Amino acid sequence: MIATSTKKHNFSAGPAILPQSVFEEAAQAILDFNAHGLSILEISHRSKDFEAVMAETEALVREIGSIGERYAVLFLTGGASTQFFMAPMNFLKEGEKAAYVETGTWSSNAIKEARPFGDIEVVASSKERNFTFIPKDFDVPKNAAYLHLTSNNTIYGTQYQKYPASEMPLICDMSSDMFSRPFDIERFAMIYAGAQKNIGPAGVTLVIVRKDWMGRSGRAIPTMLNYKTHADKGSMYNTPPVFPIFVMMLTLRWIKATGGLAAINRRNVEKAKILYDEIDANPCFKGTVEKEDRSLMNVCFLPAKSEFEAPFLEMSAAAGITGIKGHRSAGGFRASIYNALGKESVQVLVEVMRAFAVKHG
Repeated sequence: MIATSTKKHNFSAGPAILPQSVFEEAAQAILDFNAHGLSILEISHRSKDFEAVMAETEALVREIGSIGERYAVLFLTGGASTQFFMAPMNFLKEGEKAAYVETGTWSSNAIKEARPFGDIEVVASSKERNFTFIPKDFDVPKNAAYLHLTSNNTIYGTQYQKYPASEMPLICDMSSDMFSRPFDIERFAMIYAGAQKNIGPAGVTLVIVRKDWMGRSGRAIPTMLNYKTHADKGSMYNTPPVFPIFVMMLTLRWIKATGGLAAINRRNVEKAKILYDEIDANPCFKGTVEKEDRSLMNVCFLPAKSEFEAPFLEMSAAAGITGIKGHRSAGGFRASIYNALGKESVQVLVEVMRAFAVKHG
């Protein structure tokens, strides 16, 4: 029998779990930042204390991701959804083509938002099979300016295990798996990520962009939507999201202290294996995604019978599990196992699944 619990095991897809130490340090900074008698919520973004936060956050991004000076590191607002149109606005010349791969809701939105700025060609899609796999072995037009990918698909639970071998410059939305595993920045012209999965709270968007690509489109761009504006001003053209950037800094410190991306990836692989092994073995559940494309971040699965859904959610809630109901467009269950979620929480979920099978299997 699974005991009831007051401890919450947070499997939410986002805003998501962050390390406990980050919550504690952030809470203290809200009360008194750097022992100045002021909250982090009220300090000037032009103060020396916050300038130090910005400098450390950028330095940590560069260190953890091995990001060289060829790239600008920007802290913007508006989430990944703003980057859906900001990237083609800045990079696509009038009438130029860009290639996109459609692997889920967010890539579909990126395609829609890019169309006003050029000839957008969807070179591969998994839509016809409800986004249950990552397309492979597709051709990319040689005259395309870039190939746009979504590295991890939060709603449907697929993830690129390898990026396409094409030499085409890549632009990638890494919102839900940023800094969850190593990557080679030199493969990309640009990476963008809403913070609220692995690297901080909602409110700041991390953008890493090749400096020689800024201004590539040649079109007139509103000042706030021009990457060069933010690069030239150190992400402080206007008041930045001070508190989300501070919490990002704390989270990046934690990633570094944990051993960096290689160590984080090992933990994530271990957690995912525990959960996927149970899904494959348990008669009450079934996976939704091709095994070779399964996400290490968002584990999606269905009940073997529709009538299992409500009692399983009830049993999970009694064990302190929250956030596992699947997205409304996909149904079933979704366990998001981001960096800060401990293996012990995954094991609690597995115990509930086994107890459910004893009762209903």
